Amino acid sequence: MASVISPPSSLRIYFRLLSYVRPYVGTFAVSILGFMIFASSQPMLAGVMKYFVDGLGGATEGLQLGVPFLDGIDLVKAVPVMIVLIAIWQGVGSYLGNYFMSKVSLGLVHDLRLALFDSMLRLPNHYFDRHNSGHLISRITFNVTMVTAAATDAIKIVIREGLSVVFLFGYLIWMNWKLTLVMVAVLPVISVLVSRASRKFRKQAKKIQRAMGDVTHVVSETIQGYRVVRSFGGEDYESRRFREASENNTRKQLRMGKTNATYTPMLQVVIYSAMSVVLFLVLLLRGDASAGDLVAYITAAAMLPKPIRQLSEVSSKIQRGVAGAESIFEQLDEPSEADSGTVARERVEGRIEVRGLSFRYPGTEREVLHELSFDVQPGQMVALVGRSGSGKSTLASLFTRFYDHDCGELCIDGVDVRDYTLRNLRRHVALVSQQVTLFNDTVANNIAYGDLADAPREAIEAAVEAAAAKEFIDRLPNGLDTEIGENGVMLSGGQRQRLAIARALLKNAPILILDEATSALDTESERLIQAAIERLMVGRTTIVIAHRLSTIEKADQILVMENGRIVERGTHAELSVRGGPYARLQAVGGEEYGN
Repeated sequence: MASVISPPSSLRIYFRLLSYVRPYVGTFAVSILGFMIFASSQPMLAGVMKYFVDGLGGATEGLQLGVPFLDGIDLVKAVPVMIVLIAIWQGVGSYLGNYFMSKVSLGLVHDLRLALFDSMLRLPNHYFDRHNSGHLISRITFNVTMVTAAATDAIKIVIREGLSVVFLFGYLIWMNWKLTLVMVAVLPVISVLVSRASRKFRKQAKKIQRAMGDVTHVVSETIQGYRVVRSFGGEDYESRRFREASENNTRKQLRMGKTNATYTPMLQVVIYSAMSVVLFLVLLLRGDASAGDLVAYITAAAMLPKPIRQLSEVSSKIQRGVAGAESIFEQLDEPSEADSGTVARERVEGRIEVRGLSFRYPGTEREVLHELSFDVQPGQMVALVGRSGSGKSTLASLFTRFYDHDCGELCIDGVDVRDYTLRNLRRHVALVSQQVTLFNDTVANNIAYGDLADAPREAIEAAVEAAAAKEFIDRLPNGLDTEIGENGVMLSGGQRQRLAIARALLKNAPILILDEATSALDTESERLIQAAIERLMVGRTTIVIAHRLSTIEKADQILVMENGRIVERGTHAELSVRGGPYARLQAVGGEEYGN
């Protein structure tokens, strides 16, 4: 029978969260010192009440506190001075505690956010296939905010109010230990209530977290696809979808609020019931204690419910933080993209050998590629054609190891791609796909991106001219330094495609993959860059996927794919007269293949 893996405990997750405090241990210590100062002022205030009440009773003899400038001063003058001094002492503690705790918590959240984002950059492709972008964004924003509450308000309350309870209990035991034991007897009841509420809070926090991810997901999709939404009249549908997600989130939040609203009064009833018993016993067992002693004791006892109540309420914040931290640690614990390769070459020739290559996507049973075999010599061009879903783009993704093949060989210059280091392998391959990704930056920075960031201006300009992009870039307000908006929203599809081709030209990689690379170009744009692509392909091994007729005709070899298999191969002239799958695609596909 399979063993059931139990979820990590709240305590273990919270301790792991606090392990991120280690770099700030000095600042954290100063904060704790501040809260200790603050907490120590609580019984001092109760103690002042003793002298105040004794003063009301007519006792005005001098104080004997061991404080040089207070010893011997009568109560009328001493009590106001003591209150001011306690207020200053408390203020110093409050400042040190709050300010330095804020430094610790903000540093903690910053470190977690960086760790989360950096881990996302290293995650394998199939992780993004399983998780939608809205939930990933929510994890970095909303979940980290929940962790902030656990790391700031919660820790602050636990330390400050916890120390206040300790100091007040210590003072009460010193004043009258028998009466104090009555109050201690109620602590087991309080702990049971806190434990039960904590479990509820954690469950509800997880549901809130998922509901917030749904909200973010709807917003993210609508923003990215706003043109489709407006073109097809999807405003009402998206509005309903967002309203449902938001209402679901509101219900979850309200359920958490209801639990908190029910739980706090119950705890207060228990605490004040204990207080009522204490007051009764004080009146019954006052003995030789003065009125000042009794008032001081009652004052200290009356100060206990507030910190205890705040400690009980902190459970919801901690459980929210634990739920957020749990999802964060799940991602941080996710294995990074596998990179066991050791080969790193300055430049490869571009010889490709594929032997018995098969592949299925992680977590699926269906084989997408089945025993493919072909060779490409350096400088040759191979075209992959076939209907949508035949496996062409999947094959292209294996060259850069966005996925690892299951069996068979995919070699570049006689070395399996899995034996290259990822960074080195990807430097040898330039990919231009139908879905162009541009960033909210300048034209120049979008072309000279990543490893190309240090490229000289002259090289960028040469790539722009070779990609036939100079003509429209010169018309932009600031030329190459024009910011083009999110994903190049200010540019047309053809212009965005030409920037992607300029980026590939600048990379100057020995292997070029064109995945529907000119599908977004109009006839005029295609004519302008066709010669540029042909110049780009000279001396490079090129894999062309479902390219246009003019390029496919010039391919050294055309591979026709169906259902993940190569069903036909040859040149354009050979396949056109053979009457097989290629000829049929040619007949029904018009000028373009695979569409």
